[in-house]
Amino acid sequence: MSGLTSQPSMGAVCMALEQTTLGTGIRYADIQALNLYWSQVRQLYGCFEANVRASDSSVFDHEMPGGQYTNLMFQASQLGLGTQWSEVKKKYIEANKLCGDIIKVTPSSKVVGDLAQWMTSNSLTADEVKERAETLDFPSSVVEFFQGYLGQPYGGFPEPLRTHIIRDKPRIDGRPGASLPPMDFKKLKADLRAKFGKHITDVDVMSYAMYPKVFEEYQGFVERFGDLSIIPTRYFLGRPDIGEEMHISIEKGKMLIIRLMAIGAVTEGKGTRDVWFEVNGEVRAVPVEDRSAAVETVSRERSTNDPGSVGAPMSGVVVEVRVKEGQEVKKGDILCIQSAMKMESAVSAPVSGHVKRVVVHEGDSLNQGDLVVEIVS
Repeated sequence: MSGLTSQPSMGAVCMALEQTTLGTGIRYADIQALNLYWSQVRQLYGCFEANVRASDSSVFDHEMPGGQYTNLMFQASQLGLGTQWSEVKKKYIEANKLCGDIIKVTPSSKVVGDLAQWMTSNSLTADEVKERAETLDFPSSVVEFFQGYLGQPYGGFPEPLRTHIIRDKPRIDGRPGASLPPMDFKKLKADLRAKFGKHITDVDVMSYAMYPKVFEEYQGFVERFGDLSIIPTRYFLGRPDIGEEMHISIEKGKMLIIRLMAIGAVTEGKGTRDVWFEVNGEVRAVPVEDRSAAVETVSRERSTNDPGSVGAPMSGVVVEVRVKEGQEVKKGDILCIQSAMKMESAVSAPVSGHVKRVVVHEGDSLNQGDLVVEIVS
């Protein structure tokens, strides 16, 4: 599972040490057995591969964790920064130093990665970030890091950058858990059961307590599609071939034998296809949404150099609009929230005034520099 980013493979390390006093004692045959198992597992997850074909010793420069390397490469590609991957790696070095040369593990490594991509997208140098920090819209993960939600970095936060980034937001100057208010887990469990059903367990309560938004999205997915954990990984990640059978155990003693028979044409006006299955000998047709059936091309107005012409800081989808036309706003007020590949950014008002136009809606896809809101004095 490693060897192509920042980590050498386990087998290489063990064999290199075998004839020294640092030998691990792990048998070569056992390592090979592990290699065989994981090589098979990796094929199942091939759709997530970042197409890394060779090792990259530039890790000694950017210090990017191996797991993040491929994730960030894929994320950069989805954000339209794929051709600037070399620049993203350079910005990662600068972003890490801006954060205080921190220890990079999840989630602190994500902060550095988000900042690096944001700097690349906006063509910003480290010096420009420092000079303009009081007026720039940073990714939410970066703001929360400087607020102290991930803890205190070794050597403290760099100032005055921290103050310029978080501005009037609350700051935590100790261990975040020490100042957390008490949580009533019994009440939370009762509330979740009232909302989602009696199947909620203590594990679900802990999941919600730590990741409320993700948990609610997951419950919505389960409510719509059912418990897909029983589906073999091969079919969860990719559709079967025409004529291929799937054997799915839904409970002890109950097996579904499902065969994909045919995929129908797109239904005009609905964007769906009828997919024909044979389930335990009976033929069934299921309408499935085809997201690639129709692609709407929208030409969007671009922001200008006018201070009140507010553009998107980077490519992404609008997940929340917080202002309306005619509304009075102050400098720094949040106008909307953008999200792209798990990276959220708040778009704030660069000047005070009233909102002349709001040209975006929730769900709109934007490119960097697309007009979001127009503010006039």
